[in-house]
Amino acid sequence: MTSDGVPQRTGNNLDPWYANYAERAAGLAASEVRALFAVASRPEVVSLAGGMPFVSALPQELIVSSMERVMREQGPVALQYGSGQGIPALREHILDVMALEGIRGSVDNVVTATGSQQALDLVAKLFIDPGDVILAEAPSYVGAMGVFRSYQATVVHVAMDEHGLIPEALRETIAHLRGQGRRIKFLYTIPNFHNPAGVTLSAERRPEILEICRSNEILVLEDNPYGLLHFDEPAPNALRSLDEDGVIYLGSFSKTLAPGFRVGWALAPHAIREKLILAAESAILSPSSFSQFVVSEYLSTTDWRAQIDTFRGVYRERKDAMIEALGEYLPQLSWTNPNGGFYVWVTMPDVLDSKQMLPRAVRELVAYTPGTAFFADGRGRHAMRLSFCYPTPDAIRVGIRRLATVVNGELDLLDTFAGTGPLQLPPSAGFEAAPPSDLK
Repeated sequence: MTSDGVPQRTGNNLDPWYANYAERAAGLAASEVRALFAVASRPEVVSLAGGMPFVSALPQELIVSSMERVMREQGPVALQYGSGQGIPALREHILDVMALEGIRGSVDNVVTATGSQQALDLVAKLFIDPGDVILAEAPSYVGAMGVFRSYQATVVHVAMDEHGLIPEALRETIAHLRGQGRRIKFLYTIPNFHNPAGVTLSAERRPEILEICRSNEILVLEDNPYGLLHFDEPAPNALRSLDEDGVIYLGSFSKTLAPGFRVGWALAPHAIREKLILAAESAILSPSSFSQFVVSEYLSTTDWRAQIDTFRGVYRERKDAMIEALGEYLPQLSWTNPNGGFYVWVTMPDVLDSKQMLPRAVRELVAYTPGTAFFADGRGRHAMRLSFCYPTPDAIRVGIRRLATVVNGELDLLDTFAGTGPLQLPPSAGFEAAPPSDLK
């Protein structure tokens, strides 16, 4: 304690400036498995961990020609500072993209960002005070929880099942928190082809979820990077299409074009839109004009809908390979069977711990993301997220076979040394610990 009563934080040998950081910097914690992922990036390791789009399915000449035209026709403007809201031409195209999911909007209410991750950060910056509560599905996107934590919010999970967020669980959670006098700022949700769960919020539940939030004066933050990447039936229309005043919609070109451009957007109610622009200008002055011009040129001159169809085919083939391999090599587990997106959520017996297993998996030259990464409260240890978007189908099969070696080896050790006998999944495993067993 200093002489004026201020708590004193001292530096350390690794960081002499530790005492100078703001308190919120404590929320900027590195992933507990980041070091292992660095090892897993070696070419001999089959990584089922990261959600990297398969950009090789995008014909390179389409991007090269778009870049050349931008530089030839609009180079001086594209290389200059731009508006904090983004270039109007791209925002017009974004309206066309969102119309595929039933969204009608004004170009004035679209704010482009450096990926939807930045838009997510800007929304959090605008709304979160230390100690606020953010509602999120159980499990939820690790990148979002990191943002909320950095602004000193508490993430409270709401149960899901195979049809997405459960309305009654949302009601009960809100009532419980309000009874404690807690302040809820918004519901963060990924309704389509959820990351990490792979499930989709049913059309029947969407109006009910919105009505619950509306009646409790809770804003909805709809994150929808995967919505157009369906395999069979399209996802239901976006939540934003049902409520223009109570929903901020986040979109991205990272999954339907390429993440390297770092172009995403937010569609927000008018008053929120104004503050988002001010927050964006404060953070970065303006998003990249060059990236926006290239994306706009691509959307103007190519059959981008056909290219999305190509991506759908690529990812469906990979998903089918993963589901087939899980059935062959790990039939004792359960998993989701997504109708789009990038991820399968796998449930293991309670006696296994996916975080503890990861170093052994990397030694077997396969990597995944432990389920604990997707919970703010330590749950998820007997679950894992497997990503099928980047490896080839053959590599996916090899990876699942290696994963089976790890899982079965762990079960054999437990059976031998703990005397547990045959291990079975609980007959009524809940979604909060692992998403639904709608397949095996």
